[in-house]
Amino acid sequence: MPRTKECKARVKAAGAADGLAEGQFTALVSVFGNEDSAGDVVVPGAFTQTLADWAAKGDPIPVIWSHDWGDPFSHVGIVLDAQETPEGLLVTGQIEDIDTNATAAQVYRLLKGRRVTQFSFAYDVEEGAWVEGTDEEGDFETWYELRRLKLYEVGPCLVGCNQSTELIAAKAGDLVRGVKAGRVLAQKHIDTLSAAHAAIGDVLAAATAADEALKTTTAGESGRRRAGKDAAVEAAVDFPALAPAQVLARALTRKHLIGIGDPA
Repeated sequence: MPRTKECKARVKAAGAADGLAEGQFTALVSVFGNEDSAGDVVVPGAFTQTLADWAAKGDPIPVIWSHDWGDPFSHVGIVLDAQETPEGLLVTGQIEDIDTNATAAQVYRLLKGRRVTQFSFAYDVEEGAWVEGTDEEGDFETWYELRRLKLYEVGPCLVGCNQSTELIAAKAGDLVRGVKAGRVLAQKHIDTLSAAHAAIGDVLAAATAADEALKTTTAGESGRRRAGKDAAVEAAVDFPALAPAQVLARALTRKHLIGIGDPA
């Protein structure tokens, strides 16, 4: 499954008011040289081969709303032009079927009204490497350079917790491989992962306590006993009777530990 990257890549213009044709937009969908929330840095040239491959095929790069591949109506347009600039990957796209596709029409209204201003893209890593260096304060750190990517689609999106959680599993594999290879994690990543580990432990402990409290409740208990156990459940976890996965997701969202840091 391709990865997706959501960051503050931005819509630069949309619609006739910005000098474009109806339904068109320009957007910077990837920024070069800055470390994102997943600890990745996209470098210039990362898209050169994949853009050439798309051009050779003669097929347009799809524009898909929020990576919703399963809904054909979320395939809202195509990329008319894509090029690497010193700043990053800049695309000009066309939102199509505005008259017949309600999703496309709404996406275009969101772009024109600047109610959606961020973009993302789906990709595979074809070449990358861990790099060691120092940050602006001179502290040692590592990051992962994305040197050659295979691009699948681009699209406008709202960068939210559900999307960011996908970065946990995707990035964890890279972090584990890097550590096994003898790489040293940046201290800020260690601190964030330690905090996440502690938060997960707290949530699982609370969920276990809630589950044990619920198991002791029977259909024949008095209202007083039920109220007492409900209080025990509330004391164990302040969003009662959720499945463990829901408990974990809400707790991580509350603690802003979704992904490796906040969205870039």
